[in-house]
Amino acid sequence: MYITKVRGELINGNKTLGDITSDILRPIESDAPIWWYVAMALSSLAVIWGVYSMYVTVAFGIGMWNLNNSVGWGWDIINFVWWIGIGHAGTAFSIFLLILRQKWRTSINRAAEAMTVFAVICAGLFPALHMGRVWDAFYIFPYPNTRGPLWVNFNSPLFWDFTAISAYLTISASFWYLGMLPDFGTIRDRTKSKTRKAIYGFFAMGWTGSSRNWQRYEALAFILGGMAAVLVVSVHSIVSTDFASSVEPGWHTTIFPPYFVVGAIFSGFAMVMTLMIIIRKAYKLQDYITDSHLNATAKILTFVSLIMGTAYVTEIFIAWYSGNKYEIFTFFHNRITGDYAPQFWAMFICNAIIPQLFWFKKVRKSLAMLFIISIIINIGMWFERYNIIVTSLAKDYLPSSWATYSPSIVEVGVFVGTIGIFSTGVLLFFRYIPMLAISELKTVLHAGEDNERVETHTK
Repeated sequence: MYITKVRGELINGNKTLGDITSDILRPIESDAPIWWYVAMALSSLAVIWGVYSMYVTVAFGIGMWNLNNSVGWGWDIINFVWWIGIGHAGTAFSIFLLILRQKWRTSINRAAEAMTVFAVICAGLFPALHMGRVWDAFYIFPYPNTRGPLWVNFNSPLFWDFTAISAYLTISASFWYLGMLPDFGTIRDRTKSKTRKAIYGFFAMGWTGSSRNWQRYEALAFILGGMAAVLVVSVHSIVSTDFASSVEPGWHTTIFPPYFVVGAIFSGFAMVMTLMIIIRKAYKLQDYITDSHLNATAKILTFVSLIMGTAYVTEIFIAWYSGNKYEIFTFFHNRITGDYAPQFWAMFICNAIIPQLFWFKKVRKSLAMLFIISIIINIGMWFERYNIIVTSLAKDYLPSSWATYSPSIVEVGVFVGTIGIFSTGVLLFFRYIPMLAISELKTVLHAGEDNERVETHTK
């Protein structure tokens, strides 16, 4: 039960149902601001650099990257895991908070779901490029073929990476699109432009708002939501087995599946907070994305940060307690101290210490602090993936095979390109799709008041 006296209003400003529709559709129905064009230009430049770097990678091979015989995975897999982590927030907001009956999710879930789709698209580019011969990517598809007994290796976590990620992208995109049908129908009915009416009418798929429409809409939402909830856990668990199934020091551990899943939700929620603060400030939607919404997200990040810190300490303790000299070297002489100490402590401070500032109410009420800490968390999560991958590969069992690694300009370009793709997708989302779910906002407009009336009547 949501009590507004305790947790604050879900929607401020004494809005009516008509006000909600007008406020959320205003960015779509009006001209784009100057900052939108500037941001789109910068994102386009990043995409151009990224596409060129991808072309160089495909044309000349992954020898254009600074990988070597020891460090066979570098920025490609680091950024793959990082993007997959960011892509976990949409489903977590939409499904887990729905199951827990958290009504405050209605102002955030649409943007979180959009972020999921764009992040997973960016993540999927890296394994394909890492293959070197992108045109042979179909070899990992499990389909009947004429290659005789040659089939994919069902024992390989890499195959299940493809299966889980493609399924997750399909379900997430379907769930996101399904949630927009009522809003597309609203835009279709409001617009006076014949072109817009045709486009939004096509994507509305004949939505009329009838009781039959709503019944089927809600039934399908629960089905897709149930499938997506399972995939949230399975996707990053499968990604973690890429590492845990090996014998590399620092990788061969049973803590990886829950460790990766929690880390993914952590980075995803942080990116959601970054995005929602931008939407709130740029489009003046503080009546819908309230301090209470950001406060609740900050509390979740505080709790998950404690889990991350516990996971880091557990890894270190198990390495020491095992007595395995290779594990001890990896954690105590290569990460905590040694060549990769700056990356390790950047990860630990950004993920386990700085988010604890959210215990202070003044910090949770400061938009600037919320924005800065959300960025710091994702920087820390990037360093976490760097620590896991590079430190274990650079110095393994044999000192004679030790090697250093730093990314080439082509690897940096590919990463910048994916940031450009993500930013372009988000900007197009801002411009042409309702950033908040209009139909869901209307259902919670008086939710707190209704609960209080019930409570008063019961007394």
